[in-house]
Amino acid sequence: MPFENRFRPPFCPRPHCDFHRNPKGWRYTRWGSYLRTCPRVRRIGRFRCSHCRATFSQQTFQTTYWLRRPELLVTIAERAVAGSGLRQIARALRCSPTTVMGHLARIGRHALLFWERHRPQGVLGEPLVIDGFESFAFSQYYPLHLNLAVGADSHFNYGFTESELRRKGRMTPKQKRKREHEESRCGRPNPRAIETGIRDLVGIAVPPQGEVVVRSDEHRAYPRGLRALAGRLRHEVTSSKAARTTSNPLFAVNRQDLMLRHCGANHRRETIAFSKLRAGLIERAALQGVWMNFTKAVSEKRPGVTPAMRVGVAEEPLSLRQILNRRLFRSRMALAEVWRRYYERRVVTRRMPQSKPHVRVFAD
Repeated sequence: MPFENRFRPPFCPRPHCDFHRNPKGWRYTRWGSYLRTCPRVRRIGRFRCSHCRATFSQQTFQTTYWLRRPELLVTIAERAVAGSGLRQIARALRCSPTTVMGHLARIGRHALLFWERHRPQGVLGEPLVIDGFESFAFSQYYPLHLNLAVGADSHFNYGFTESELRRKGRMTPKQKRKREHEESRCGRPNPRAIETGIRDLVGIAVPPQGEVVVRSDEHRAYPRGLRALAGRLRHEVTSSKAARTTSNPLFAVNRQDLMLRHCGANHRRETIAFSKLRAGLIERAALQGVWMNFTKAVSEKRPGVTPAMRVGVAEEPLSLRQILNRRLFRSRMALAEVWRRYYERRVVTRRMPQSKPHVRVFAD
């Protein structure tokens, strides 16, 4: 049987069609086929929606839709979580660094949708551990926090947000003058950015019902950010100076920080592979979060059980090829406002305000 005859489109892929979100009663007709140069599947079936009359193909439902180098998508994702920089990946795959950047942007958007679709439902069955992972984009004068919410028992990452920071710590007089110059040129970050980030994180990670136990260090912005949980919150505080061993109540998020630093070339100390845009950093963080939730085992010594399996949203470890196997449509999913901004790249890097947001043309 020809390949195109085996494929059955699940819904109309055009967002304006009435059968895009609810395919019940939807009908389509076959509309020929075409050949492509990809050796894996050469003949691609085409279809036509009987309602909106739009035509589409099987490739419309693939994550590699409208990619010139579709064979690179999974390999780039695997190398990114293995700690390679963009130019290292480009040299190894003999492609342009901009090709790697474009693929990683699509992978990051797909990861946000995959994360949202496979989020655990119902009341939290474990304490939530929150912390801020510090990194930077463009230069060390533009630091930021990735606010993480991780299950204390399952080690499942329930979500993240990003908050701009002002450079702090010990600085030479020259560095202080440099900071003043950068702030006069681009402005200062919101001093309550972490509080806002934690409030947005709670909206993503915490269900609207049930009592919530949240563990954190002594950061003064956390209690203010957790006010949205007033009346059903038990906040447990642990000193950040406590030994970061398995007996530490914050071990789950400390391990998450460690793996982010270890597996992300853009987060390492004194690296030249740092992210130039906040949007790029967020997209790579989304990829790493999905990989650690659904692919990587909780224990290196006892592999086989992932955090997603512990919370019951997966039955087995998922490879990146499985995660990237099928395209997810943003128009068929509801994202939190903060994640919608991340998906659309409406996150401005102060030194590069000319960077463009993501606008859907053909592919999401």
